[in-house]
Amino acid sequence: MGWWPFAGRTRKDSNVDQRIHVKGTKVWLQELQEICERNFDSPEEAKRLIRQMQVEWKDAAERGDLDQELSAGLERRAFHLLKSDVKEWSDLLDDIEFWRPGWRSER
Repeated sequence: MGWWPFAGRTRKDSNVDQRIHVKGTKVWLQELQEICERNFDSPEEAKRLIRQMQVEWKDAAERGDLDQELSAGLERRAFHLLKSDVKEWSDLLDDIEFWRPGWRSER
């Protein structure tokens, strides 16, 4: 036995959930923002990727990994991004509030 009194003990907690970690709000928003910023000069490519993300969001919501409020927030952002022209696209990417959790459209 070593000098550390807990060396041989391992704690097995049966209440620990062994599922894969579910993404949080900031992660979902960050992924959306990264796609948009990576394609800032190619809005059409970003919009194609956003449409793919919408499928991922729908699947995650059906699995219960994405709650209804977060799903609605992501869809609101996607709606504004997908309908934007070049000027609006740039404005949305630069709008800090747009990328914050809890954002609501004023339009």
